[in-house]
Amino acid sequence: MSEIGRRPLIMRMYSKMQIKSAKDLRVYQKAYALAMEIFRISRQWPPEEKYALTGQIRRSSRSVCSNLQEAWAKRRYEAHFVNKLTDADGENSETDTWLDFAKDCGYLSPEDHTHLTTECRSVGAMLGSMLNNPHPFLLDKTR
Repeated sequence: MSEIGRRPLIMRMYSKMQIKSAKDLRVYQKAYALAMEIFRISRQWPPEEKYALTGQIRRSSRSVCSNLQEAWAKRRYEAHFVNKLTDADGENSETDTWLDFAKDCGYLSPEDHTHLTTECRSVGAMLGSMLNNPHPFLLDKTR
């Protein structure tokens, strides 16, 4: 097997690009797009859900990105980095749960639900990959 074939998937994903901020990460971009799509769709939900379902799903989906930003800022220390990635993963899982509620309350079509949960699971898989191999993202403490 070639050297490239043995490198972890996460390294192969990012090896050809210069990452200067969390916003350069594909997982951040994907999570941001998902949060914006949820925002657009949730504008049509009933007003009585404003502080319940609508507010909760918007908050949790946006928190994935904010926790990724915090993780990036703390990448000098592996434990802090992993902790914030874990928070991002938890918020992503919460978003998935709220999507189920939105579908079962009749606010999301089955097609929209399938699309959004697929995107949510994709974000979760990317976060899981980072959690399983955080070292490529950590800062070198000797710098």
